[in-house]
Amino acid sequence: MNSHTVAVIGAGAVGAGTAWHLAKHGHQVILIDPKLREPIKRSGTLPGTTASLGVLMGHVFRRTSGRAWRLRQRSMALWPNWIKELSNPEHPLQLNTPLIQLASCAAEATQMEQLAKQRQHLGLELITQNSNPCLGRSWPHTQYGGLLSHQDGYVEPISLQKCLRTALQKQEVQQIKEPVVSIERSSSTAGTRWRIQLAGGMNLNNDAVVICAALGSEALIEPLGHSRPMTPVLGQVIDLELISDQNNWSGWPAVLVSHGINMIPHGTNKLWIGATLEPGDQPSQCCLKAMQNLEGDAPNWLLKAKVISQWNGLRGRPIERPAPLLEQLEPGLILATGHYRNGVLLAPASAEWVKQQLNCVTTS
Repeated sequence: MNSHTVAVIGAGAVGAGTAWHLAKHGHQVILIDPKLREPIKRSGTLPGTTASLGVLMGHVFRRTSGRAWRLRQRSMALWPNWIKELSNPEHPLQLNTPLIQLASCAAEATQMEQLAKQRQHLGLELITQNSNPCLGRSWPHTQYGGLLSHQDGYVEPISLQKCLRTALQKQEVQQIKEPVVSIERSSSTAGTRWRIQLAGGMNLNNDAVVICAALGSEALIEPLGHSRPMTPVLGQVIDLELISDQNNWSGWPAVLVSHGINMIPHGTNKLWIGATLEPGDQPSQCCLKAMQNLEGDAPNWLLKAKVISQWNGLRGRPIERPAPLLEQLEPGLILATGHYRNGVLLAPASAEWVKQQLNCVTTS
């Protein structure tokens, strides 16, 4: 395999994961993102990965073929090894399972029944109306049952980011905490290379550039003659503190999904709930209230819970193209962005795909 000098722009789960993966396989990697200078925490408006809940909905995906299904299956196969390699004593990382998705109507319940039959080998199991295994706090009301996925769940994004930062240092990946001003083509005796101009005035020359900058990606490739527009979709998350009782989370899965809203118990009497789907970049109080109400199906204990913190994040959704955008636009100009709601889920498969694209880049 040829070794390349590679600049990865964007340090979310996809960007940082790709930089780490490429460095492991012998490439000389630079990771560029001004947010690398900021502490990893949740407050206010956040970049995609930090704002995310890290839900991995791979096996309960409704499609049974196509690129989206293949990417999910590949990522779910890769995640156990990623977790094993990235986890460290200071920041333990794990795949929290299972995930339960409740049906909201009879038609959805029928579809779930078919999926459970087709994917028993992937750990899917049907939950009927009368087989609710919850032993503690009641779930949102459902009369249609749901789908239990023993292998889906979530990876905590803050822990993931911290583990990736540590792993990048071990792989001696240079981390540059500046904005990228522009990317330019640069012909040299070593072949076609790419010049990156940073806000501080420094220029970097690399064999390849991997753009993982979400909504910032569009402005970087337009001057090069490429158009891949994306639109922002805002998601709000709240952290709830519940009234103390003796039930706590006995019988609950790692992730419970109802009406497209994810609920993740954490700690004693704590629950993350998110995320909304709001076009644009401004949060709506109406959407926040509707999320906590779960379209009228929220149990009383959830309605009475106290909001102790909240945040929101922007996802980049490709316009008139399926998410994510995985393309080699030119030799050495690679786009791995626009993952929309699945950046954490698809990070391993995306990193593997980028590595494969580098095999097409020549340095002479």
